[in-house]
Amino acid sequence: MRSKNIQSNRSSSNKSNKSYKKKEKGRTRTKRTFNTSEDTEVRSKTPFTKKVSSKREFKPDDKIRLNRFLANSGVCSRREADRYIESGCVTVNGKVADQLGTKVSLYDEVKFNGETLNPQQKVYLLLNKPKGFVTTTDDPQERKTVMDLVGKACKERIYPVGRLDKETTGVLLFTNDGDLSKKLTHPSHNKKKIYHVYLDKPLTKTHLLEIARGIELEDGEIAADAIDYAKEDDKREVGIEIHSGRNRIIRRIFAHMGYEVVKLDRVYFAGLTKKNLPRGKWRFLTHVEINQLKMI
Repeated sequence: MRSKNIQSNRSSSNKSNKSYKKKEKGRTRTKRTFNTSEDTEVRSKTPFTKKVSSKREFKPDDKIRLNRFLANSGVCSRREADRYIESGCVTVNGKVADQLGTKVSLYDEVKFNGETLNPQQKVYLLLNKPKGFVTTTDDPQERKTVMDLVGKACKERIYPVGRLDKETTGVLLFTNDGDLSKKLTHPSHNKKKIYHVYLDKPLTKTHLLEIARGIELEDGEIAADAIDYAKEDDKREVGIEIHSGRNRIIRRIFAHMGYEVVKLDRVYFAGLTKKNLPRGKWRFLTHVEINQLKMI
């Protein structure tokens, strides 16, 4: 899939296919085409590299703001850290530190809710998630989790950004960067996601257009940013672009129209794809990819 226009490189004989546009709530929705082939997924121009950090590591006697210390420790974002500090959840060397301007060094003992913290190097890792794994850091039911696949990747404590349900496969990002995690998952940022959907029966043209224009679910209206058949000769495979982070939204969209999703694969998330990454394998992001994420 292409990251910008999401248009497949079809032969000139297919260029005569007409697209439709519909203005809704002040914006124009345009039907676009997809090619979900692994060969055409977007990839970074920079080859895979070892783990990298976007910020310099500070020396033990360097002083940094307490909210940055918390964010570097993977607890939360800096903004959330400010609230925790003001509420008295943080102690420095045994004393409550409730002043936002407080600075600390690696020699200081910083605790959050009684747990000692250590600022860590930022880690950014991409997994091509297989079926059968729950997207959580800990599961009370003792099911297999995505942490079983990346747990030995680094010594830093990382966690998944967003969720993929147990049976959904594809692009899943891990990090200990609290600021970036919040940026990528907060609804107001509208991060693009693209899915390759396999249905139990062919999707009619009428239903495809309805999904593009918008349908009403139990938790409100939803419309695809783009949707089209993934293959001209198989209407059971669909490519759909959406930015909503609602729970199981893709499955619910098609269930509402009377279809069952038999396979669901996320092939694109916030500029990242699974190109050259086998199912169940992971890799660290490159400097270019990290910078792109932070600029989105």
